[in-house]
Amino acid sequence: MAPTRQTSWDPVLLVSQIISIQTLHYLTLSVLIPPLLAVFAEPSSLMYEGGASNVGMIMDWREMASRPTVRGMTGEERWSSYYGAWSGGKQVGGGWMDGGWDGRADPIRGWVIAACWMIACSADIYYLYTLIRRPRLILDFALTLVFNHFVLTTYYSASIPTSLFFWLVMIAGSVWTVILAEQLCVKREMTEGLVISAPRDEAEEMEMGGLLRRD
Repeated sequence: MAPTRQTSWDPVLLVSQIISIQTLHYLTLSVLIPPLLAVFAEPSSLMYEGGASNVGMIMDWREMASRPTVRGMTGEERWSSYYGAWSGGKQVGGGWMDGGWDGRADPIRGWVIAACWMIACSADIYYLYTLIRRPRLILDFALTLVFNHFVLTTYYSASIPTSLFFWLVMIAGSVWTVILAEQLCVKREMTEGLVISAPRDEAEEMEMGGLLRRD
C-alpha cells in the first residue's frame, strides 16, 4: 500500500498566503490603472475624483460602476448640488462651475478600471500557481480575494456595492482565474507525479543477461 501524505493545517502560512495574494493583486492594479486612466479617461471629471493616482480608483466600487463619488448639498438639483471633491481629507475641487465639469460620471473610466481588474486577475493566475500550488485550494483563495475586496470597498465607500456591472466583473475575473490556475496546477502535479524510467540501452541489457545466465 502506498503511504498517505500527511498535511497539517498551518494558520500562519494560510494568513500569509492570503495577504500575499491580496497585496500582489492590488499592486498590479496600482501599476495598471493610473497610466491608463491618464490616457483614456476624461480629464476634468478625473481631476474632481482625485486624479488617476487616487486610491479610490482601486478601492471605491463606484469608480468601476461609473458613478459619481463627490458629495452634494441637500435640497439642490441633482448635478448643481455638487460643491466639491475631496481626496485624503483635502478638497481637490471647488465645484463643477469652477473647472467646467458638468457633474456627469465618465463611463470610459469604469471600463478602464474593469479592464485593469481583468488583467490583474490574469496576473493572479501566476500568483496562485506559484504561491498556492495545490489545485484544490485555488477556488478558496480566489473567492477569498473577492470577499476581502468586497469588505474593503464597502468600508472605503461607506456603501454596499449595488452595481450589476461591478458584480459581473468580479464574477468574470474569479471564473477566469480559477479555471486557468486550476488547470495549470493540475498539469504540474500530473507532470511531477508521473515518473517514467528511462529505457535501458541494448548493451546494458545484454550484460545483465549474461550475468543472469552465469548465476
